Amino acid sequence: MSQVPKPPRTAALAFIFVTVALDMLAFGVVIPVLPRLILEFRGGDTASAAWWQALFGTVFAALQFACASAIGALSDRFGRRPVILLSSVALALDYVLIALAPDLWWLLVGRAIAGVCSASISVPNAYIADATPPERRAASYGIIGAAFGLGFILGPALGGVAGEVDTRLPFWIAAGLSLANFAWGLLVLPESLPPERRAAFELRHANPLGVLRMLRAQPLVWGLVGVAALNYLAHDSLPHIFVLYTHLRYAWDSQTVGLALAAVGVTSMLVSALLVGRIVRLVGEVRALFFGLGTGTLGFALYAWAPSTGWIFVAIAVGSLWSVWGAAAQSLLTQQVDPSQQGRLQGALAALRSGCQMLTPVMFNGVFALAVERPEWGVPGAPFWLSALLVGASLPLAARVTGHGAARASVSEPGR
Repeated sequence: MSQVPKPPRTAALAFIFVTVALDMLAFGVVIPVLPRLILEFRGGDTASAAWWQALFGTVFAALQFACASAIGALSDRFGRRPVILLSSVALALDYVLIALAPDLWWLLVGRAIAGVCSASISVPNAYIADATPPERRAASYGIIGAAFGLGFILGPALGGVAGEVDTRLPFWIAAGLSLANFAWGLLVLPESLPPERRAAFELRHANPLGVLRMLRAQPLVWGLVGVAALNYLAHDSLPHIFVLYTHLRYAWDSQTVGLALAAVGVTSMLVSALLVGRIVRLVGEVRALFFGLGTGTLGFALYAWAPSTGWIFVAIAVGSLWSVWGAAAQSLLTQQVDPSQQGRLQGALAALRSGCQMLTPVMFNGVFALAVERPEWGVPGAPFWLSALLVGASLPLAARVTGHGAARASVSEPGR
């Protein structure tokens, strides 16, 4: 068993938090204005812009999927610090390219590069695994989850305001944020992976499918990867369907939708920052995993059933507790993988997430379209029922793998 890592410098963990928050902030700044920029290039043709936007999203997710495992493996070979810093400066330069793009093809090239650079989001998770003792990892991953939430809350708001000044201004802001993060990291970020714990880079480790085959050799790891896949799929019903669903069922306007989405971000961030660590300390990682999966199932069921606006906000409150599953699962997974393989593990999870993102637009939009075309079925919330089914299906799988004899002795329980 590997040695417990030494406690990291406070400034280093603060940098990891800020890195994730700024990456998500820079990503979120672009969300409100990228469709408008595409629309400008297409001369106001909405249908054409929609097809181009679908192409942009698919290319971004596909390249993130293809590169996540390679970037994770590179961090296992060369360390976390150079990969994190290089990705920050590469993103800054890419946002400059997008801001200056003279046509749609240059814009597409910029988004493709962003997909490659964004694949490095797995490396901060590997840094946490390197630098944090096992008993503190779930709480640390909860803090990282809060950084994601903070970036997604502030980013679109900032992008919307800046986009009213100039459509390209948000990209310059995103470039400045990424460059500032790079400069700060040069000063405060130490390496978390010492040379003796690094692994040689092999091409098979750069293949996301090859990495998944590697993880399959360990029952607990492979089972939790399956749990993650089901939950990653379930997650995307909200971003794809929520606006259309609430407009159809409750006649919500943009202001109400914005308020509700802000509530989703704020509640998830608060749970990640304030409750995850306490819940894991109280009940242990395995029970915390089941708690998160159970509240996620209930939350999606409430979204689907909600007979009035008030119940949607109840669903938001209950669903925010779903984020506990991710921190608990991450902590369990990192304890089963050798320190030299943490980058590959996180790269595989990032690739898995990106792979799911390539499937969910068709899956959830298709189910919603079918439900709208068949009003006599009375299931306008069908996409959320599907999400509830996916999360619910992960419960027996989690029960099976965490009850495995080899795993039971190595996962954290209360009081350990």
